Amino acid sequence: MISRLVELIRESESIVFFGGAGVSTESGIPDFRSSAGIYSKKTYPFPAEYMISSDFFYANPTMFYDFYFHEMIYPDALANKAHLALAKLEEMGKLKAVITQNIDGLHQKAGSKKVLELHGSVHRNRCTHCHAFYDLSAMCAMQEGVPQCIKCGHTIKPEVVLYGEALDMSVVNEAISYLKAADLVIVGGTSLVVYPAAGLLQYAQGSHLVLINQSSTGIEDQAELVIHAPIAQVMETMMKQLSVDI
Repeated sequence: MISRLVELIRESESIVFFGGAGVSTESGIPDFRSSAGIYSKKTYPFPAEYMISSDFFYANPTMFYDFYFHEMIYPDALANKAHLALAKLEEMGKLKAVITQNIDGLHQKAGSKKVLELHGSVHRNRCTHCHAFYDLSAMCAMQEGVPQCIKCGHTIKPEVVLYGEALDMSVVNEAISYLKAADLVIVGGTSLVVYPAAGLLQYAQGSHLVLINQSSTGIEDQAELVIHAPIAQVMETMMKQLSVDI
């Protein structure tokens, strides 16, 4: 099956990658819905989905940040072979964009330039009052309690899309443009259950569709190729067959 993926890579000139939490699990960042995922945590008095909602952030910022810093932030995580392979494909001129549901910034750490972050990033944070910008290192330095703006004293909020918040339509529209123009769309590390992000794949009508995920998804009947395996392992093997070092 990987040999067919290699053939598709060789034949394609406008590849788009659409990824989710499974892309980063091999970097030590847990996913959300597996048995060991973030949503399985029982150490907090509220469901994880509620604790990373906009309502909860404003109602209980202290507990929000306790959960956020302990369960969502992995500043020492390193890019894995999947991230590195995608960056190399972009460098080769094959890959035109990475569309990701992840907020960890590992695609950029691997060297990818065109990364569309549907759900924002932990690396961007702003004061809710004066909109002063803070990077991840600044936030980590303030993780005891609720991070406060050093300019005006108000609460800082991560630029991540919490439950109850809308996606950035400028990012969505750019993602749609790349999907429409793609001749190959590789979907990896996502179960495609988070909407509206997963719904964007409807715009990839004219392209070959490849699914790489350990568990099944709801659109496997639409895919030309389905590979049930860890994505970093698949991408590393693929790059070896392409005779490209990562």
